[in-house]
Amino acid sequence: MPLLIGLTLLIGFAAAAPARAVECSRQEHDGNQYAVCSVDPAAENLRLFLHDTTGTPIGHFATLDAALEAQGRDLVFAMNAGMYHADRDPVGHYVENGTEIMRVIPTPGPGNFGLLPNGILCIEKTSARVFETRDYLERRPDCRHATQSGPMLVIDGKLHPRFLPDSTSRYIRNGVGTTADGSRAVFAISDNPVTFHEFARFFRDGLGLPQALFFDGNVSRLYAPQLGRDDMGRRMGPIVAVTEAAE
Repeated sequence: MPLLIGLTLLIGFAAAAPARAVECSRQEHDGNQYAVCSVDPAAENLRLFLHDTTGTPIGHFATLDAALEAQGRDLVFAMNAGMYHADRDPVGHYVENGTEIMRVIPTPGPGNFGLLPNGILCIEKTSARVFETRDYLERRPDCRHATQSGPMLVIDGKLHPRFLPDSTSRYIRNGVGTTADGSRAVFAISDNPVTFHEFARFFRDGLGLPQALFFDGNVSRLYAPQLGRDDMGRRMGPIVAVTEAAE
């Protein structure tokens, strides 16, 4: 009987325990391995970071963590979030705390960013959605934070039309997908080099997300303590992160 009571109390405590701020896991799809972090934007403080208070690009997770610590906050999750120039200014549209820092780039151009259609991650007050760039310009959503990147991986449940199933171009890649209603944003980074086609199919078929956006395949990094990840490397431009008040 004491054992039964103990188990009952343990189950009750587990049921009452609050959900983690960010749910991270390792997943496999078609022989490829991924690290995945899912965020509820209505419940968590999901936002973008680019510069510190002096206007200097943050660049590294450790720098962001230290800046947040000085403000009494903890870094829970972070990922590089869009392409940038040598000075780490965003290549495309960028909004932080409601202020537009870079305009929307709707035209084709060189590199992955210009491989239309590209898209924009828009973080609103209680939701986060990936929009194809032309759709974003038509809808003009009220984004507190936004970052443009490219190409789109999944557009309304379909893969980007330029992706080839037999491609041999493989890189460590990272990106984000969102549900249709914006209630969940899912960030993923491959643990092994993958093609665009494989990465896009992971978001569509593995994660079941109708919209997904590529962030990068040359600078792909993740901060996820649940997975023991605090990736280091070259200085980054835009960073998407979840923060919470320090205990």
